[in-house]
Amino acid sequence: MTNAPERPDPPMAGDERTQLTGFLDFLRASVVWKCSGLTDEQARRKHLPSELTTIAGLLCHLTLVENYWFRVVLDGQPDEWADRLEIDRDAEFRVALELPMTQLLADYEAEVEKCRAVVAARGFEDTVLFKGDKPLTVRWVVTHMIEETARHLGHLDLLRELTDGLTGE
Repeated sequence: MTNAPERPDPPMAGDERTQLTGFLDFLRASVVWKCSGLTDEQARRKHLPSELTTIAGLLCHLTLVENYWFRVVLDGQPDEWADRLEIDRDAEFRVALELPMTQLLADYEAEVEKCRAVVAARGFEDTVLFKGDKPLTVRWVVTHMIEETARHLGHLDLLRELTDGLTGE
């Protein structure tokens, strides 16, 4: 895969919501680009001492954190991963090693769409109580997910270059 991806450019002007969600969507599209066009074997390849730091594992992790912060924390939906993570705090990284990359990508893209809807239905000042008593705003979650996605996108960028030489922002 050498073609530049089609990603939405973050707006250089606009209100806070438009700019922050624009940056998050740019990063999400970059994740899809860095994970696309790989075989299952390539996506599971271990380049680092940590056997769980794979392209597939990071993609599954990003799907989980999208779900957790937007749908569980902000929207109050049940945490479908809670039991598995209580047994194994790296469960999503292990699960990813058993799933086809096409499914992992489809799951990520579907989760992103659901999470966009959660944010669209709320104001940035809307507040929920996190872990029972800590006020948390939608703005904080969006900002946190920019940081989380960007950090792991950096990992994906390195792993992808080690896998097949693909580089690019």
